[in-house]
Amino acid sequence: MFLTDNSNANKSRSKLLLSSRDWDTLVTDRSKLRKENTTLSRGGISERRVHTRVGTYHTDRSRRGVYGNSELGESSEDDDEQDDQLLDRARQDQTDLPSEYWQIQRLVKYLKGGNPTATVIALSSIRDFNLSMDICQLAIRDAGGLEVLANLLETDNLDCKIGSLHILKEISKNPTIRRNIADLGGLQTMIALLDEPEKELKCLAAENIAHVAKFKRARKVVRQNGGIKRLVGLLETASPNAHGSMTHYSQNDIAKNVEVARAGALALWSLSRSDRNKQAMERAGVIPLLAKLLKSSNETMLIPVGGIIEECAVDPVYRIAIRGMIPDLVKNLQSSNAELQKHCASAIFKCAEDREIRALVRKHMGLRLLHDLLQQTDNKALLAAATGAIWKCAISRENIAQFQQFRTLDTLVQMLNNQPEEVLVNVVGAIAECAKEADNRTLIRKANGISFLVNLLTGTNQGLLVNTCHALRQCSEEPESIVMIDRLDGVRLLWSLLKNPNPRVQAAASWAISPCVKNIKDSGEMVRSFVGGLELIVSLLKSKDVEVLASVCAAIAEIARDEENLAVITDHGVVKLLSNLVTRNEDILRRYLAEAIAECCKWGNNRQTFGDNEAVAPLVKYLKSSDTNVHRSTAKALHQLSKNPMNCVTMHEAGVVRLLMEMVGSKDEVLQENAAICISYIRRLALANEKSRNG
Repeated sequence: MFLTDNSNANKSRSKLLLSSRDWDTLVTDRSKLRKENTTLSRGGISERRVHTRVGTYHTDRSRRGVYGNSELGESSEDDDEQDDQLLDRARQDQTDLPSEYWQIQRLVKYLKGGNPTATVIALSSIRDFNLSMDICQLAIRDAGGLEVLANLLETDNLDCKIGSLHILKEISKNPTIRRNIADLGGLQTMIALLDEPEKELKCLAAENIAHVAKFKRARKVVRQNGGIKRLVGLLETASPNAHGSMTHYSQNDIAKNVEVARAGALALWSLSRSDRNKQAMERAGVIPLLAKLLKSSNETMLIPVGGIIEECAVDPVYRIAIRGMIPDLVKNLQSSNAELQKHCASAIFKCAEDREIRALVRKHMGLRLLHDLLQQTDNKALLAAATGAIWKCAISRENIAQFQQFRTLDTLVQMLNNQPEEVLVNVVGAIAECAKEADNRTLIRKANGISFLVNLLTGTNQGLLVNTCHALRQCSEEPESIVMIDRLDGVRLLWSLLKNPNPRVQAAASWAISPCVKNIKDSGEMVRSFVGGLELIVSLLKSKDVEVLASVCAAIAEIARDEENLAVITDHGVVKLLSNLVTRNEDILRRYLAEAIAECCKWGNNRQTFGDNEAVAPLVKYLKSSDTNVHRSTAKALHQLSKNPMNCVTMHEAGVVRLLMEMVGSKDEVLQENAAICISYIRRLALANEKSRNG
């Protein structure tokens, strides 16, 4: 039947799809349609199946082996249980269902049993409903409409395909319906439609993929069925060099090509949330196409392109390529479209840990534009992206100097009082970077920033706690600021964060505690006033995290400068725990571990205990490190340990003299002095032994 009516349907396609409201009588004049379709109700669908491109097709698509791959366990269906409950709640009382529910159900029946013309009319009439409403989506699903719509994608009738895709595009915004479409094998059919010559069909298929591929399993299906390469190919349609010069194309053709490319970009944006898909996109040649499209003046095109770049900016391969896109990303920060600004700022945020990218942002005047975005206080998503970009750009001292000229820090400090956490995390991170400059620490204190920062220590957001600790660590280097931190009980709050289960928070708190203990007057008594505080920090030496271990060693090195505190932590077994770490290879840990050992040697028999725990010989190897900071702290530790004769013997046997002789020639006076003293102790012991042997 499709074969006989196909030509008539094609002639009236534009009228049917563009003027669907003219078919309102379809819903009310039921007797006419019922009469027309009496002979079709039995055979309409079966005949449609016969004429699909793929051959015989079964309506119960859910029984197809769509996901036979062994990687099925990669995702879970539990994510959208809430959405199922919301959709199914309408079934609890059938008498309360609105008329739209029943009207859509009747139209779905026409889809199942109608001829091509009636099918297209029914599709157009369904589109007249508000398909964003849950009840309309529920009506289509309950009547088996998803299976029918999926089947229509495999017919030879262009109008049916387009009408079906229009409906699926609207209802696939619902998370549960997305999963239903994927379960029915709809994604595979949509991927195949990307090869069709009809541009409207390709565009709708790509937009549907963009909606459905919002969850992990669907993204995997698109990748495994060759969808990524096809979608990347759609981006080429908007490129002037895709098929030679585009001067011979009409404006209408160019607009269609741009719309197809935009739809492809939307789909790739959804797919780029997967690391494997990022790699597949890169292999398919997406990077040069993104660079070309980013130069477009079409904002509807730029938004998904910016979204893809934002998602991919964390990947090292893309990050290198983004260096060449920085001028265009910076240019689009001036756009009047807030969403485009957000994507560009967020892309800079995610890749500005790269030194060269930070320099390029500065070179192309991006720092001023990022500062100006701080005025968009009503748009929290844009504000989070802008403050994040400022945070990462402030890693470079040259960029901090420019932010000082713009008075960016003043604005950031004022934002500490009235922003949501997703913005505060980045604001505090930016303040922490700026606080590395002494002038900025003074500015933060004068703007009442210390009080705001200390108050943030009572929160629960892990990222915010980490950044707040980093900021206070920098501020505590200024004498006036450390007085304020002490008065506001900031050190006690920092110490309480050592109980936090997150290693990043523990490490950040320990790093902040170290300068606080160093710079606060009478800090020894303050530390002892924290009930269980010393035992807590010593216990963190059992951590498996290198950053936690290094930061705790740094804090212990400062705490141990007070004799009473050193006695207490010795009783808590600090010597044994430090000795257990001496075989580690990480220079960041070695540096502060040696500092802690040097300070802990100054109590009782700790020097001998370190020797008994075989901590001396491994320390000698630290002198072979390429880090001069490790050399300095190790020389201090060896100096203290060499005051014990047995430790001198152990050091000598480990070959320490030759290594220390090299250190004596260092330009670092602390290293020189400690190396020389250690050698002198070893030499004295050797002379004493020689004298005793000679009588």
